Amino acid sequence: MVTTPAHVDGMDKGKIMLYALSTCIHCKQTRQFLDEMKVAYDYLYVDLLSREEMDEILKEIEKVNPRGSFPTLVINDDIVIVGSRFDEIKEALKL
Repeated sequence: MVTTPAHVDGMDKGKIMLYALSTCIHCKQTRQFLDEMKVAYDYLYVDLLSREEMDEILKEIEKVNPRGSFPTLVINDDIVIVGSRFDEIKEALKL
């Protein structure tokens, strides 16, 4: 059983999932950017999960981001943006 992602309320721009690390500055910047854009999204701090949950989530992440790096942002199960690429995020979310 995997921990339920945390949810942030905001504008509905589709299904937005952010996989992040609690200690990662780029992850924090990406969350801050989404907050500033007032977009609704879910996020999961992978490093705070149990080892079993972490292994399961990392397998999911590697399907869309083979490097398994963070932050990994998945939009509508279709668009994957790795890193703090704010211009790409704005474009993908049509902000």
